[in-house]
Parts: sequence; C-alpha cells; structure tokens
Amino acid sequence: MQGFADLFRALDEQRGTNAKVDAMTEYFRQVSAADGAWAVYFLSGRRLKRLIGPVQLREWLTQMTGLPAWLIEETHQHVGDLAETVALMLETPTRTAGDGDGADPGLATWVESRILPLRDLDDATRRHQVTTAWCELDEAGRFLHTKLLTGALRVGVSQTLVERALARASGHPRPVIAHRMMGQWSPEPAFYTGLFDASSGQEDASRPYPFFLAHPLEGDPRESLGAIDDWQLEWKWDGIRAQLVRRDDAVYLWSRGEALVTETFPELITAADALPADTVIDGEILAWQDDVLPFAQLQRRLGRKRVTRRFMNEVPVRLMAYDLLEANGEDLRGEPLTSRRTRLEALMAPMEPPLMISPLIESTSWSDLAGRRDESRDRGVEGIMLKGRDTRYGTGRSRGPWWKWKVSPLTLDVVLLYAQPGHGRRANLYTDYSFAVADGDQLVPIAKAYSGLDDREIRRLDRWIRRNTKERFGPVRSVEPVQVFELAFEGIAPSSRHKSGLALRFPRIVRWREDLGPADADTLTQARALLP
Repeated sequence: MQGFADLFRALDEQRGTNAKVDAMTEYFRQVSAADGAWAVYFLSGRRLKRLIGPVQLREWLTQMTGLPAWLIEETHQHVGDLAETVALMLETPTRTAGDGDGADPGLATWVESRILPLRDLDDATRRHQVTTAWCELDEAGRFLHTKLLTGALRVGVSQTLVERALARASGHPRPVIAHRMMGQWSPEPAFYTGLFDASSGQEDASRPYPFFLAHPLEGDPRESLGAIDDWQLEWKWDGIRAQLVRRDDAVYLWSRGEALVTETFPELITAADALPADTVIDGEILAWQDDVLPFAQLQRRLGRKRVTRRFMNEVPVRLMAYDLLEANGEDLRGEPLTSRRTRLEALMAPMEPPLMISPLIESTSWSDLAGRRDESRDRGVEGIMLKGRDTRYGTGRSRGPWWKWKVSPLTLDVVLLYAQPGHGRRANLYTDYSFAVADGDQLVPIAKAYSGLDDREIRRLDRWIRRNTKERFGPVRSVEPVQVFELAFEGIAPSSRHKSGLALRFPRIVRWREDLGPADADTLTQARALLP
C-alpha cells in the first residue's frame, strides 16, 4: 500500500510525462502481480464505488483530532478536498505500515482485506478500521486511503502513459499492451501476468481493439494536407463511437469508453447475427428515423438495463459502419485504409438496416469540400472526417493520419452565477463555474464549464469571486451577476432537467468578455433560437 502511495505522490508532483512514465515503469518492474493488477486498475481510471460518505468521515476526523466540527468543516472548505484534509490534519506515526522489511501489506492485500470488506461491516467496526488505517499510514498513504474509500481517486496520468510504462516494463509494443487492456477485466494476478506474457495466447473473445482517433483540423486544409485525392472523406457523425464484435457465436457491442453496451441496443445485436463469424466493425451508433436524429435522442437510450420494443420504436438506432478491423479472424488493422474500405463495402453490401455503411463524400477540390462542410449542421453531423487512404488503423490519437474538420461551434454570451473549487492542484481555487442567461427579469442557469481560462485568468477570477460572494452553499458561492463570458458548445437541445429548459453539449469558455456588461449578454430567447 505504501509503495503505491509513494508512486501516487510522485505522479502528482511530476509535471513531465517522461518522468511519470519512468516512475510507473520502475514500479511495474518490481511490484508483485497482485499489487500490479490493482495498480493498473486505478492508474487506468477505474475506481471503487464509494464505501463511506464525506459526512461520516468528517465526523470521525473530528473525534480523532478533538477539534470542533465547525473548524473541520471550515478547513475542508478551505482545502477543497476531504482526503487532503484528513492527510494534513492527522499526525504521521513514527512507524508507518510501510516501514521495515515486509511490513507493507501491499496494495492488493490492503484493498481486499482493509477496504472492500468495509461494505459489510457495522458503523462502529467501520470507524475502528478506518481510523486505525489512518494511524498506520503516512500523509501520502492517508490521502490515498481516503480517496479509495470515497470512490474519488483520480490519478494525473493518461491511459497512453500507463500503456507506455507497461510496454517498457514488459518489452512489448504499446499497441499489444493497449489491446490487452481493452474490454472488461478484473484486477487479478492472472490479468497482470497476461500483460507481460511473451506469447499472444488465447485472447478474450469479447475483447475489442483500441480505438483509433482523429486530431482536430484547424484552419485551411490546403495549407497542410496536400492533394484532396489522397484523402478518404466522410461525414463526422454525432453519435457514440462503438465496435461491434462477433466471435465464438456471440456478439458484443463496446463503446469507446470501454463500456459493454450490448443490452442497450438489442436490435443491433440481432442484426449482427447476419455477419460472418470472427468479424469486428468500427462505427458509430446513431439515433435514426428516416434520417439521423439529434444526439439528445440517443442519450435517452443510454444507461437502460431493459429496452422495451415500444422504446426501440420510439428511439430507433442504427450502426453506421466505417471501418473493418477483423475479418475471418484476421487482424486487418495493418492494411491500408483503401483495402479495409473495399472489404467493408463487400461485407456490408447484403446487409440491411439497422446496419449500414457510412457513405463517402465525393469532392474534387478543397473549396468544394469547405462548402460541403458548411452543410454539416443542417445534416445533423459535426463536420467532415479526413482519413489518409494509405493509413493503417493505429492506436490512440496519432497526429497526421486522420483529421476531424468540425463545423464552427455555437456560442453564447452568458453571466457567471455560481462558482466552486476545483480538484487536485486547483482545489484552493474557484475553477468550476455555473452560467446563466436572462429570462425576463431573472437569470436562469444554462450550463456549467471549467475549461478555457489560463492560470493567470483563473487566479484573477478567483480573487474577484472571493470579494464578490453574495451567498455560500457549502463549497458553492453565489456571486454578483456582472461578469460575462463567451461559451462555445457543440449542440443545444431541449431539456427538462435544467431551469432554462435547454442543455448545451460540451460547453467550454472561449473568453472572458470584460468588454460586456450583464445587459449585453444573450437571453433565453436568443439561446432558444439556436435550437435545430
């Protein structure tokens, strides 16, 4: 446990990616298979479900320190993170759980014997177990332990960096590691040793391939992409990226987030029975009725454990196929795109909806393609995909082979209404903002955003928020509604869950409009005018 806590602290303190990869590589090379499996589990972004709530943890911290509850509460609000509050307010023991030869119980033992069993214990026993653990760990260990209890563990590394470290530790190419980490797996020793296995072995039949992603294209493609004939052109669909896997007489449907969504789209699974065995298709799940429907309609299908025939008729879906990754058990990712496309067209020719092939865009010049791109919003798509005809299907987001040329985002000028602290190194700053638009003489919340400002602007806005707070609701502050910001977003849809009746898709801050006052901001009527 202490070893992983030290790694977690090192990753949090390091800013350079190479240093983070070095730290993880060294850890993976010397750790046991049991500990390594749990480490990969947490480092890849997976988390335990919350075992104990913050109210109870603050109560136990109050009892341990003997400090008044109001002081613990104020300290928590100032620090902005409960785990960090616990780590700082308790004294580090002279001898921690990691001291001495063999004293460290290890991450796997700690999680499986000290954390997971808490779920089935009474409150008194849970309190004893948690406070005992706090007394055994140093500051980094207490921080990590509390994060695991609350299900809020976030590690400052990307999946790509974890794959790079495992590749260096194992001696395998990163694409091999990336493939072995795909799909559903449990943090068990066998999984970890399988990452290092020299032979390919018998892979899980349900396992998808790592998704290949495109880079955003900024500016005029004529300046960087050469002849238009070198590129395969498609519409960029606004749905859920997915892989349809048919192996061993079973069908699996995976989202890009590595969630198995087979039960959510039963009509696609039924249609996939017509595919040959050992086939893997990359594509996009879309809500579709005569034509593509807004993404908000597709969202209604997500997260449902049971999808009735009536609901399937209400929100029908299709899988728009645009790449063939495996055919007859053969991995096609190393073949050029033109070859994969030819085989995909032959495969999809006899297929019927809800399986269909993504049509190509025929365009003879970049200027003509720019005109087609301007049609995107009317077509219900996000823009155009440009894929090099000779490119292989890679892993992750490689700059150059594939580009996404998205239509310019929608924008609104909105008023800052609420603010709350961020996380990690920004836990002491107000970085998460709620924005509103005017509806008559009142302001109604329309979106939340936390990205778009640089560090200097964030610090300056933080100082303004603290000086201009009207009310406080726990960590949230209501501020004077005078600051205007320009928000960009990819789409807008009706929503019964928001006071404004609207939901913005992927909102982010473009700029702080200090040249505008609240009277100059957009209104709810103007926001509704952007609805498709």
